[in-house]
Formats: sequence, C-alpha cells, structure tokens
Amino acid sequence: MSIPRDVQEFLDEYPDVSDDPLSKANLEFYSNNLRCRPDNRTIEEIHADWFGDYGKLESKHGFPIREYGMNYESQPLQTHEIREMMADPVVIGRIIQSYRLMLDFYGMRLVSAETGLVDRALPPRNYAARYQNLVRSSHNNLRISRILKCTSEMGLERLNAGFLLHVLSEQSELNELNSRGIRSSMDRWWANCIRNEEERTWIMNLIKRVRSSEEGDYVFTRQEYEKAIQNRSATGRLGI
Repeated sequence: MSIPRDVQEFLDEYPDVSDDPLSKANLEFYSNNLRCRPDNRTIEEIHADWFGDYGKLESKHGFPIREYGMNYESQPLQTHEIREMMADPVVIGRIIQSYRLMLDFYGMRLVSAETGLVDRALPPRNYAARYQNLVRSSHNNLRISRILKCTSEMGLERLNAGFLLHVLSEQSELNELNSRGIRSSMDRWWANCIRNEEERTWIMNLIKRVRSSEEGDYVFTRQEYEKAIQNRSATGRLGI
C-alpha cells in the first residue's frame, strides 16, 4: 500500500520546508506565554477547561506540525521551535497533557507516559460512546494523523506505538474500532507516522498479520500488546 504524500514528506522531515527563525508562536503557546486564536485561551486554560468537553473538542484543539491545518490563524511548526520545545520538560509535559486530553475524547486513557501504554477510559467516562463517536466522525482520523506527527516530532514516538497497538488489540481481540474507515486510516496514515524505520516496519507487519488472519487464527491480544510495550521499555525495541 502506497504511503500518502503528506506522510512521506513527514518521514523525509519536510525537505522543501524552510525554517523561519522569527516565527515562534507554537513555542510561546506551549510555554503558556501566548493565547491561541481564535479561542483566546492559554494551553493551561485549555487543559483545565476543555477536558471532558466533548462538544468543544469535536471541532477544536490541534497539534503543532510542520504543515498548515484547518485553523488558518495557526502557524506551522518551525524546526527551531522543535529543538527548544524538546529541550524544555515543562513544554513536553504540556504536549503529553494535550495528548491525554484527546485520548479521553476518543474513549481512552494514557496509563503510562513513560512507556506509552494506553487503555480504555475508566468510569465515569463512557468509553463505548466515545468509541462510537470515533467510528462515526471520520474527520477525527485526520486529526489523529496530526497528533501522531506531532508526538513524533517531539521525540515521543513511544506514544505513537502505544496508541497504534492499543487500537490494533481492540480490533483484533474484541472487534472494537474495527470500521473500514478506521482500518484504512490506520493502515495507510497512522501506522506510517513513525520515523523509526525498524519500529514502523514491525508495527506494519503486525497489522498485516492481523488483517490477513482468516477466521481468527491469529489474534493480537491485550496481553501481547502489554508485553510488546514492556519489551520496548526494557530493551528499546518492540517485541512479543
């Protein structure tokens, strides 16, 4: 399956995009020094006020990447911003908190920021309703691609692996999040939003194994998912 052009540009680290050293809106926003437009909120206000506000999050809250998005007032992420943001643990903590915010919107929770392990949201959150919304509202597929590109840019690819393998285990073992639209987005876009070639290949091969399995002769279980994430944490490499 061919890699979409925008994902290939991401994998190639945007060779045709130049850095603008004077642009620093993303850095200032995640440093909590600049309000976003058009909502006029700081990042910490968004984290405090929008968590669980699913009506708001259905159309709001993007992640900075080196591409233009739906918000015409946003600034594409600059390479000098990436360096400065990655060097600031407070900023990285806010990126992770933004990720937690959107996971909750999708009916999930980040069990461990250190390993990337993801699970279903706990009560009183209704994970089933959020899963249904994710299946039904296909515009979120594009937003997930953007989230995964952002976390990769910020050196947080463990989050990408944790998210992808959680979704795959839900599809394979429990037939959740197993719509044609989600599978298509996952197989062509999401799973390719990992710059570590070895890890990307491992995940893609696992997805192909699950997709080609007939009558459930291979099931990627929750237990195998957790084992793969634990192995990555211990050795730096995914494995079952």
